[in-house]
Amino acid sequence: MGHHSTWTWQELLVLLGGLWLWGASAQPTPPGPTRSPTPQLKFRLAGYPRKHNEGRIEVFYNDEWGTICDDDFTLANAHVLCRHLGFVAATGWAHSAKYGKGVGRIWLDNVNCAGGEKSIGDCKHRGWGNSDCSHEEDAGVICKDERIPGFKDSNVIETEQSHVEEVRLRPVVSGARRRLPVTEGVVEVRYKDGWAQICDEGWDTKNSRVICGMMGFPAEKKVNRNFYKLASKSQPKQKRREDVGSRKRLFAERQQLNYRLHSVSCTGTEVHLSMCTFQFYQGNTSTACGAGMPAVVSCLPGPLFTSGSTHKKKQRQQQQGQLRIRLKGGAKAGEGRVEVLKSNEWGTVCDDRWNLLSASVVCRELGFGSAKEALTGARMGQGTGPIHLNEVQCLGTEKSLWSCPFKNITQEDCKHTEDAAVRCNIPYMGYENLIRLSGGRSRFEGRVEVAVGAGDGDELRWGLVCGEGWGTLEAMVVCRQLGLGFANHGLQETWYWDASNVTEMVLSGVKCAGHEMSLSHCQHHGSSLSCRNTGTRFAAGVICSETASDLLLHAPLVQETAYIEDRPLHMLYCAAEENCLSSSARLANWPYGHRRLLRFSSQIHNNGRADFRPKAGRHSWVWHECHRHYHSMDIFTHYDILTPNGTKVAEGHKASFCLEDTECEEDVAKRYECANFGEQGITVGCWDLYRHDIDCQWIDITDVKPGNYILQVVINPNFEVAESDFTNNAMKCNCKYDGHRIWVHSCHIGDALSEEASKRFEQYPGQLNNQIS
Repeated sequence: MGHHSTWTWQELLVLLGGLWLWGASAQPTPPGPTRSPTPQLKFRLAGYPRKHNEGRIEVFYNDEWGTICDDDFTLANAHVLCRHLGFVAATGWAHSAKYGKGVGRIWLDNVNCAGGEKSIGDCKHRGWGNSDCSHEEDAGVICKDERIPGFKDSNVIETEQSHVEEVRLRPVVSGARRRLPVTEGVVEVRYKDGWAQICDEGWDTKNSRVICGMMGFPAEKKVNRNFYKLASKSQPKQKRREDVGSRKRLFAERQQLNYRLHSVSCTGTEVHLSMCTFQFYQGNTSTACGAGMPAVVSCLPGPLFTSGSTHKKKQRQQQQGQLRIRLKGGAKAGEGRVEVLKSNEWGTVCDDRWNLLSASVVCRELGFGSAKEALTGARMGQGTGPIHLNEVQCLGTEKSLWSCPFKNITQEDCKHTEDAAVRCNIPYMGYENLIRLSGGRSRFEGRVEVAVGAGDGDELRWGLVCGEGWGTLEAMVVCRQLGLGFANHGLQETWYWDASNVTEMVLSGVKCAGHEMSLSHCQHHGSSLSCRNTGTRFAAGVICSETASDLLLHAPLVQETAYIEDRPLHMLYCAAEENCLSSSARLANWPYGHRRLLRFSSQIHNNGRADFRPKAGRHSWVWHECHRHYHSMDIFTHYDILTPNGTKVAEGHKASFCLEDTECEEDVAKRYECANFGEQGITVGCWDLYRHDIDCQWIDITDVKPGNYILQVVINPNFEVAESDFTNNAMKCNCKYDGHRIWVHSCHIGDALSEEASKRFEQYPGQLNNQIS
């Protein structure tokens, strides 16, 4: 009590006299030591899924562990704290309990270091234990992964003493060939230089659910404990092994068990084992877990990770009924912007109160594990259409996001800049070990090399992929498989350094849909190679990028501006030269007569996370004398008139007359302008407007008979430029043409409606506009 009262008195002095530097100055007159607690300070990093050099910063003061508030936190504070932990410096810091909320006291608040202090106690702060924060404001640090030479960890509580970071499932039964993913095995936690087990006394399905979620599986299933009891006997007899199954080989008996945790008790909603309550074994571990055995868990994989062809998986999903939730805009499986289906229309989720519990419900519903991250602020790009849900607050036990409490949205509440996203745990499949890039200037680019002969004990043999027919979709799969984000370019010819002496082509005819998780899932020629040019220069290459653009057509504008114009032929010489009329125009009686044109404006937004740039460099842009501008892409957009069953009856196309920022959102500056041979592109948050009254912004419908049709507009139809999402590149409208007038209605982005609504789309619901020039 005496110690406490001394400190209270000192704090009173601080408040009255504003003596912020009491800890750093010479001994003040009041009795009681002010600097002496500093040697007793200890520090540690805590929190769930994190690296060893980052985490919530916790300080041991006055015999109690506590946290530091993020108010006024700076990089200089992080430098001082990282040095306490034995790292040379900090590279960043985190606010708002990024690494999870701590418990106990919040020891420091309003910390203000210059950066050179020897101890955090020497920095300005409000006084020990004096804080107006909650644990939602716990600060974290990211330290440079470089230790101070000769640093002794006497001042750091070893992370193993208080944390469980790495967890794995070790299969105990191995067949001739181990299959991935591993769905059943002994639960092990990283301990010192090896792995240790958990005692299964009191272990229940809630604990198993947490482990399965971490391993990337949506649910757990019951385990046959008797089988594992046999396996874990110290020296089972040969006969017993045969009883268990002659095809199975047991090796658990040969491993010395080393228990690390016991009395694990999870609620089932945690995203990481470190968030559950448990106890560490102390002292002699040989007598540990007398009445039990190692905890064993069996998990049910989601549809994407069960064996069988992709086609079967799709059928299975269709049988289950259409999902009312999906992820968009992510580079790899299990991540993306959360979109939900309501009233037959897809929309987004507002990030207010979005957290790991709600994110985990989404992940499990989609067949993944628990959530690694709950992302806010449209980190996976902005969606379009309505924002269906706000302030979602799941408990974590729900089967679907729709079962969680939420608020209906009003326009003022949220904008698409607040779209929620997730990163889910997915099972380890080892795909990244079967492919590599070589010869590039960075790890994000290079010639693609694949491993072949990787089965049945064969040694891996590396070879090249034929560049013929290689494009953006194939490059997308490679970048995803390597965890390098999105594809910037798929290269058919490469000039990379010969870094690995691999010269043999082993794969040709690769054709991907773009969504595959591994190149081996794409179509290819198999063992019979067919490649015109086989030198290393003609091997496939990729350039990957962490972010990508995402183009989107503003559908309502097409609907509002569509009309018919009968344009005299003598005004169409230039358009004919640029191939913007239908083929029958060549047979017309020039310059007499006219062509009938369906005209409309198109406004193309970039909603992605990178600028949209033409694939070709400006050295290869083509000057068109007729319109006096450069074309940076051969085909930028396709315009088609289709019958309800999909037959094309008329078409137009738009070379990119010039890509530029016509207009931008309020806080975004224009970067691209076509005038004076300027740079071409569309900035994130800007749009390029092609008005209805410019050349080629039309479809020549002179030969189209009256009837009901579909107007289809497809941006970037040849996938020339990489985007994070190609599924939203097509727009469809219903058209009714009576030979004189045209009605265009129900315009929508290709995947904005449910499948059911899309099927009804061909039926004509009524006239929405009727504009004729």
